[in-house]
Amino acid sequence: MNSYKRNAFTYATIVALGGFVFGLDAAVISGATKFITKEFNLSAIQIGTAVSSPAIGVLFALPLAGIFSDKFGRKKVLIGIATIYLLSALFSAFATSFNGLVAARFLGGLAFSSLSLASMYIGEIAPSKWRGKLVSMNQINIVVGLSAAYFINYLILQLAGSGEAWVQNIGLADNTWRFMVGSEIIPAFIWLILLFFIPESPSWLVYKNRSDEAAVVLEKIYDKSEIPAQIADMKESIETSVTSENKQSIISQLKEMFSSRYSKIVIIATTIAIAQQVSGINVVLFYAPTIFEQLGNGTDAAFMQSIYTGLTGIVFTVLGLLLIDRIGRRPITIWGLVWTGLSLLICAYGFSQARYTLTEEHIAEIKQENIIDTTQLQSLVGVEFDSDKAFKAALVKTIGEKNTRDYSSTLIQKAGIISAGLILFGILSFIAAFHFSIGPVMWVLFSEIFPISLRSIAIPTFAFVTSISSLLVQFFFPWQLENMGATTVFASYAVMVLIGFVILYFYLIETKNMSIEEIQQKLIKE
Repeated sequence: MNSYKRNAFTYATIVALGGFVFGLDAAVISGATKFITKEFNLSAIQIGTAVSSPAIGVLFALPLAGIFSDKFGRKKVLIGIATIYLLSALFSAFATSFNGLVAARFLGGLAFSSLSLASMYIGEIAPSKWRGKLVSMNQINIVVGLSAAYFINYLILQLAGSGEAWVQNIGLADNTWRFMVGSEIIPAFIWLILLFFIPESPSWLVYKNRSDEAAVVLEKIYDKSEIPAQIADMKESIETSVTSENKQSIISQLKEMFSSRYSKIVIIATTIAIAQQVSGINVVLFYAPTIFEQLGNGTDAAFMQSIYTGLTGIVFTVLGLLLIDRIGRRPITIWGLVWTGLSLLICAYGFSQARYTLTEEHIAEIKQENIIDTTQLQSLVGVEFDSDKAFKAALVKTIGEKNTRDYSSTLIQKAGIISAGLILFGILSFIAAFHFSIGPVMWVLFSEIFPISLRSIAIPTFAFVTSISSLLVQFFFPWQLENMGATTVFASYAVMVLIGFVILYFYLIETKNMSIEEIQQKLIKE
């Protein structure tokens, strides 16, 4: 590897570490949810609020991310974001109330804009032939962070139940969820320090008429003979996409972005931004133990199966990274959506075949384990329920909402007759499809299809669209699971994904091995 390529990979890797912090921040709540629910006696809507509060925070941050990155530069804004991640982790770990926890996680959501800024920075600093791989590194770090979160949660859960003296001394058994959400502190601090060693984006420097400084940065990632042409291309992109007057006006940039000239870009960006999230990916990732408990395997097994989702994500993200510049963005996206939709339908079918029946043997086991007063459960013995929704509704009527929330996973484990293997296969297939295709490809496309002068507005704008979709999916999932059942939830995700497939099949072009200027020539209406 020559020094130019090494430098480009080094800078991209440092910035992409923010994806690891994001993944860790986003997924540790999956293990903490059950403990937080018990400690603060949360309803389904409150659980959804706790999990989705970062998605609310990012809605406020994304419009400002573009403004600040244009005004202060990509590097300074990334440093500010890393600081916010660190503070959020500290405040979450020491939260003393539900509202305090929501506020701390909302603060962390302000830092989630790191995903759009990371793809922007990497796309601007990466040579075109490496852009797909380097931008996809952000997605790899996200899934590594997710996997690390599941592993950390499982490790903490095992230690909390070990009974070891040192575990009791540090309060891990009584504060399990605090150790889970606090696990982000160290990686957030490391990322913050490393960001001081990256250069500013050369595209931003050219945008600010600081071409001499841009040339100094480009010398680290290009041969000197290529630098004048690179700077000329950047200037041409800026000059041809928006007027000098418009450069200073955010409203003018947005009007330009949503003009008929860019209609094809807007359709592609909007569709993939929505399809990526309405697939339910963040439901599976952020509520993993909750979903796996529906399979009837108990809490420990649910946490272990969550690790499987993380490992699957890593394997297929790496595979996608290796193939994205060979296969191309379009086939990976189009057929990845088909794979995703079919996987979700497998999950929906598996849950539709489940049946739930409590027997006298189950009641005897529950009584022996002293889990809950079995007197109220006697009325359910021998009654068969054809869905998790119907079974939980019956539990609410007999033992109340609080006991149902606290003990439904144990009761499902005993009463459920379910194709756990089929559903697990469907979920892992879904994770593989997402991380091979629309997971990393969305950010690659975002780094490619927008012109330089509009990119700082366009990428946060469409990241805002995907964040709105993510927020709605995360927030309503606990309520949907209670009121609609797993079958309907997964089937609805599949339908939305297949709609995205149809739209992108007709609009998405191939962008591999093309410069940003060449992509614009194909997408922009003159």
